[in-house]
Amino acid sequence: MSEQHHTPSDQGKKPTLIQTISSILAALFGVQSSKNRERDFTKGDAGNYIGVYVVLVLALVIGMIVTVNMVLDAAAK
Repeated sequence: MSEQHHTPSDQGKKPTLIQTISSILAALFGVQSSKNRERDFTKGDAGNYIGVYVVLVLALVIGMIVTVNMVLDAAAK
């Protein structure tokens, strides 16, 4: 079994917004580390992760729509 080494300053702290975004992006690409996943499940707030996930997925979909429309407009000219 693996032993975790936490510094006293790490204990009880919730993940920051940057850590939340990083965790969600890593999970979307399937490269989330077990250390970060454990931190997310033990110290993170599900509402924060759901909210950031929805925003990132919407941004991805909107980005894809804009890119496809730009390519189609360029091909039509």
